[in-house]
Amino acid sequence: MIQYQGSLYRPPSEANSLILQATLGCSYNECTFCGMYRDKRFRVRPIAELREEIAWAADHLRGVRKVFLADGDALVAKASFLHQVLDALNEAFPDLRRISCYASPQALAVRKVEEMRSLRQAGLTQYYLGIESGCDQTLEFLQKGVDSAEMIRVANKAHEADVRLSTMILLGAGNRAGSERHARESARVVNAIQPRFVSTLVMTPVEDTPLYEQWSAGQVDELTPIELAAELRTFLANLELRSSVFRSNHASNYLALKGTLPKDKDALVEVLDAVLADPDKAPFVPDWLRAL
Repeated sequence: MIQYQGSLYRPPSEANSLILQATLGCSYNECTFCGMYRDKRFRVRPIAELREEIAWAADHLRGVRKVFLADGDALVAKASFLHQVLDALNEAFPDLRRISCYASPQALAVRKVEEMRSLRQAGLTQYYLGIESGCDQTLEFLQKGVDSAEMIRVANKAHEADVRLSTMILLGAGNRAGSERHARESARVVNAIQPRFVSTLVMTPVEDTPLYEQWSAGQVDELTPIELAAELRTFLANLELRSSVFRSNHASNYLALKGTLPKDKDALVEVLDAVLADPDKAPFVPDWLRAL
């Protein structure tokens, strides 16, 4: 059977996917805001273990159409290893439609375009990339390990390999003073990348992370729902996307919005304008329903 090790995380859109821990932890694991993989050391799991779990899933689970390769940085594993995993999954699940994984900018930097293209042909067709911010100062504050120019460069490697990108922006990451710059610069980077999917999360201090220590010391602002709505409005208003799906359906958000850009851009901005004009009527998610 499948025996998950440590805490398990997946994007909202992978709620109905089979989750397979191809790797454990995150090879980078330096982002100040992220506490997801601080309880484990990064390693690639033995292919024999994974084949046993895939075989068990094939015998016990019906209708597997999507698989998400956990943990935080499976793409950094050797291409030959990933091909073995993909081949086993395709053999076990003939109706498989999509295999996806998180992709750190560090993993995208070391992965060759030809390797990503070959892996896509084997079924690994979508990456989840945490951009977090397009502002270099904010990226440095978050210790993402790359600046905005490098983020754009590595993301476009995935595009060159014809891999779909689902990207995330952290609302509130620029703190109060840098909120508008964070929103505008994030839109600039997303415009340069043109991802198939773009979503927002709200930066939330998590215990046992450097960000939590900074927040406890009063060095990090927690923006109010209205301030976050204004930041999101600036971000959306500055997006110039050709064909992207937008979502703010992560549990950390105060407002659950969705649409297709550019078609729904004006309507989404109008919703946020209404929220800002009359906050008392805003459909904010209460804090007790929010989570990471």
